[in-house]
Amino acid sequence: MTNHITFYQFCLAVRRKGALALCLALCVLGLGLSATAQEPTILITINPPGAGTDAWQGTQGPGINPAGAITGFYSDSNNVYHGFLRAPDGRITTFDVPGAGSETVSGFFPTAIGVLGGQGTYPISINPAGAISGAYIDSNNVIHGFLRHPDGKFTTIDDPYAGTSAGQGTIGENINPARVVAGNCTDASGVIQGYVHAPDGKFTMSPHAGKGSGQGTIPLTNNPTGAITGAYIDKDNVIHGFLRIPE
Repeated sequence: MTNHITFYQFCLAVRRKGALALCLALCVLGLGLSATAQEPTILITINPPGAGTDAWQGTQGPGINPAGAITGFYSDSNNVYHGFLRAPDGRITTFDVPGAGSETVSGFFPTAIGVLGGQGTYPISINPAGAISGAYIDSNNVIHGFLRHPDGKFTTIDDPYAGTSAGQGTIGENINPARVVAGNCTDASGVIQGYVHAPDGKFTMSPHAGKGSGQGTIPLTNNPTGAITGAYIDKDNVIHGFLRIPE
């Protein structure tokens, strides 16, 4: 439930800000922690039907809830992205958000907050009830947030400040048990702004930090009480962590 946009995407974003050393340090730390952890006794590979098998195609599962339901996305043989939900018993349901693009995009698709692979659907987080948040890229390469309800219905989340050009838009990073979505948008100037989207559709903005292109606030996780953690990039392109305490 507290997963977020994939780590390589965040590394690519901060690398463009001259912070590759930070990424390398975090990677080394992660490898060190993995080396000391107990080896898993069971490893299950997840490959939804239709996942591509060429280089850089395939499946990522960034979200898991306490019951073991997993959500994520996969690229098909045409490099179009689709969402999936894997139930605890292994059953896989694939889905596409209405409005998601289906055109082939060559290579990675850069945005101000990371790098997405192309048009399609990107589930990121799942709460205990099975509600899923994430993003999709439409046929004009504009990014929109979404909420997939447990019954399979969709709600599009477009931050009022989000830009409407290619590479701009809204991402729903994390969803908590109350279906509060924390995420961010890229505005028309390339500035990143954090937001909280309540179940009634109300937006609460988090003031952005730096005001240059690629600078701003990136909420990443949202706990059951509504406390939010993430990162922000200041006017000097320095990255800081933050905790937003619910009012």
